[in-house]
Amino acid sequence: MKKKLYLYIALLFGFLSFAQQISSSIDSTQIKIGSQFNLTIKAKVNAKDKVVFPAGKFFGALEILESYPIDTVKNDNQYELIKKYGLTQFDSGRYVIPKLLVKINQKEFRTDSLSILVNDVKVDTTKQQMYDIKDIIATEEKPMSEWWKLLILLVLIIASGFASYFIIKRLQKEKEQKEEFFASPIEKAIAYLQNLDKKQLVQRGDVKEYYSEMTDITRTYIEESVHIPAMESTSSELIESLKKAIKDKKMFVNREDLEKFSRVLENSDLVKFAKSQPMLFEIETDKKIIDKFLLIIDKALPRTEDQAAILFAEEVRKKEMQKQKFKRLVMSIGISMFLLVASVVIFAYTVGFDFIKDNYIGHSTEELLEKEWITSEYGEPAIIISSPKVLKRTIDEKIQNNLPENVKSTSRFIYGSITDDFSIVLITTAYKDTTKIDLDLALEVDLKELEKFGAKNIIVKTGEFENVKGLSGKKAYGTFKAFDPDSEEVIKMQYDIMVLSQPGGAQEFFFMYREEDEHAKQIIEKIQNSIELRKAKK
Repeated sequence: MKKKLYLYIALLFGFLSFAQQISSSIDSTQIKIGSQFNLTIKAKVNAKDKVVFPAGKFFGALEILESYPIDTVKNDNQYELIKKYGLTQFDSGRYVIPKLLVKINQKEFRTDSLSILVNDVKVDTTKQQMYDIKDIIATEEKPMSEWWKLLILLVLIIASGFASYFIIKRLQKEKEQKEEFFASPIEKAIAYLQNLDKKQLVQRGDVKEYYSEMTDITRTYIEESVHIPAMESTSSELIESLKKAIKDKKMFVNREDLEKFSRVLENSDLVKFAKSQPMLFEIETDKKIIDKFLLIIDKALPRTEDQAAILFAEEVRKKEMQKQKFKRLVMSIGISMFLLVASVVIFAYTVGFDFIKDNYIGHSTEELLEKEWITSEYGEPAIIISSPKVLKRTIDEKIQNNLPENVKSTSRFIYGSITDDFSIVLITTAYKDTTKIDLDLALEVDLKELEKFGAKNIIVKTGEFENVKGLSGKKAYGTFKAFDPDSEEVIKMQYDIMVLSQPGGAQEFFFMYREEDEHAKQIIEKIQNSIELRKAKK
């Protein structure tokens, strides 16, 4: 009885000691949507212990953003292994990190389950109106160009290129059909056997028709090349006539190959007259025997010098036909490509290559950085910035018709789109009074706006902004994922959001660019340092 008690106590203490080896904690009990928090798992082990921490892309409903390397802390004869994970969630609510499995020397241990609260972003539209558009400002516009005529010209040139290609292709096909004939009986037989496979008679269950056509092709070849009445002969008569011809013409044909051919003829008779149904591998074997036998007969046929010369001449003529066919194909493709390139060059010369790049191709960030920049004034209260391209005003009628009472005007200016190499969105808002917005709240609203642009899985970091001219504000930055409809792929992007405020007005910048693009980062820094503000008009 005492031994059992001691054993029970030893097991209990052993279990408790192992339980104390594993601990887990989180650095925050609540976060905002998309913000990162850290989960830490610690294991106290000896030097020879093997520890396996949990892995994967999700812990319960929480997404793993980053799995950090294991840190090691030595304490006397023991080691403390520290494993950290960066987690987040993109929907509000309360979530639970489940008990996670940790293995120590193949023994399984579980961490404690932990709870995290993900808070939604609160938006106060009475104090933060950031998305309204003011009335259109009348400006002097350039007379409308006749670009549509160039477009019609471009379409006609491309259409003529394709038309020439198909006309040449059609003429080439008709000429080939008129000129097509076979240089020798073996060439015709091989071509017909290849066409027989393309008909897929066996796949459709027409085995009888397949064998009938295959043997007819073979008999026709033997009749034309060996000159015996193969089409009117029975299978046994054909074999006997073939044996006699081989002997008389002194053709070298192996007896085994002749016997195999004889068996194929017998199989064909069984299929055609006795409704036999051979297996698929038997049909394939018979076809291979026919292909080989025809080549054996053709090789064994005695030929005079005149016959050999005729065959050589036909082979040369056939190669010349193929050469002419290739030339016609290259010519038709060349004409089409020339017309296409010519139309593009004419279009680019007429409207300007910059117009094409702005509207169709786009500029690389390196090119944007090195080109001559433009200084412009945008919105009300006016903000002055230097940028590689002028930002274009966009208008949303729905927002414009629903301006809050204290909003005087709102303007939005854009360059590029969310999946371009680089894009900018500038929003300016003027109030009827001396309202000054809460910058932290404005950043939260802007992150919602980023989602409207199409951003997913947004990672958020925040900080202070100040440029070389002493202008200060708040900023948010990080990464997000967006679907590119052109490549149909999900691409990873980076963003910088800046919010500036003064009594009666506010300005917001969105910069979006491809991840780790150093030229884009230099563009952003250059724009930020060029910013100047004008006071809001009362």
